[in-house]
Amino acid sequence: MPPRDIAIAGCGPAGLAAALLLHRDGHRVALYERFETARPVGSGLMIQPTGRAVLRALGLEATTAAAGAPIERLFGLSEPSGRAVLDVRYDALGADAPRGIGIHRAALFHTLHEAVRAEGIPVFTGRPISSSTHTADGRRHVVFADGTHSAPVDLVVDALGTSSPLAPPTGRPLPYGALWATLDWVDDAGFDAEALEQRYERASRMVGVLPIGRTAPDGPRKLAFFWSLRADHLEAWRSAGLAPWKAEAQTLWPRIAPLLAQIDDPAQLTFARYAHRTLPVPTEPGLIHLGDAWHSTSPQLGQGANMALLDAYALALALRQTDTVAAACTRAVALRRAHVRLYQGMSTLFTPVYQSDGTLLPLARDWIAGPLAKIWPLPPLLATIVSGLVGDPLARLGLEG
Repeated sequence: MPPRDIAIAGCGPAGLAAALLLHRDGHRVALYERFETARPVGSGLMIQPTGRAVLRALGLEATTAAAGAPIERLFGLSEPSGRAVLDVRYDALGADAPRGIGIHRAALFHTLHEAVRAEGIPVFTGRPISSSTHTADGRRHVVFADGTHSAPVDLVVDALGTSSPLAPPTGRPLPYGALWATLDWVDDAGFDAEALEQRYERASRMVGVLPIGRTAPDGPRKLAFFWSLRADHLEAWRSAGLAPWKAEAQTLWPRIAPLLAQIDDPAQLTFARYAHRTLPVPTEPGLIHLGDAWHSTSPQLGQGANMALLDAYALALALRQTDTVAAACTRAVALRRAHVRLYQGMSTLFTPVYQSDGTLLPLARDWIAGPLAKIWPLPPLLATIVSGLVGDPLARLGLEG
């Protein structure tokens, strides 16, 4: 395909990765970001072996790994019984299998954004997008909130996330979200420096700690702290103040006391709302939706950023393999649809087990699923699910695992 004019909406992982891949393939790329200064939103996340494969193809895997923390294991106990109900180890896939990386969104953003800057890809900030329309010659431009619009392009890439104004409304909000905070790592608190650790009481209360490396090269080690909370309980939580919540959280997991001591202002905690949505048709003439703009769900399986990176790579690959933009969009969706459907389905299945008001599913999790998960072949199967490798998405994209 000859070089095309491509507008990318959004500077998240999908948008930045797509910009790098398409620019390197010779396309004329421009990024549009709503913030005056491009920046990430949120706390920690997990880079799985799938996401690592895309970052490796971009030449950014080593930089990402150096900024984050290696994750060998996902481990969770149900309280007050102390039963292990989550114990997934990456080494179940083999001693040389890639591990996860816990990383702050800011560190991942910085790695991708600096690569975009280094390659001279234009980034237009302070440009909130309201829509996208066809031009007289059949191309597209993005329309900004102030009524102005971009130059005509051959393709608009929507990487604006779950609430993208470029995507039709679909899906449903999930009852539970989570409060997130980025805190200093505490060496003598007893946390595993290479594990995502969680504690549950049924499925209605959950607290977790994820090592995320450093947000600055010379800065202190950090962790992402999160607390599960129903969205309709958020205002009551704010009104009650921090003291009763801290007492509740520390009762569930006494070890987090030194972490709670770092929180003295509710503003340190950001509430993340989750939605389960999948666009049945993620492309239209001259427009394709990637990442959460196409498919989003709860973070229980830790796939969000990784799926977005895979989507970006699929688009770049499809543009190399086809002759027209329309054919490329169709090809990109075909490369990803089975994997997306598979993980959307598994997320629908697993989310109520860890975030819901139910009692039967958590009971079955504690007394049946937890013990069974230790019996072969479930350990490698669970590691494959968490790694994002079910359905062999890397082979479909020609990526090395």
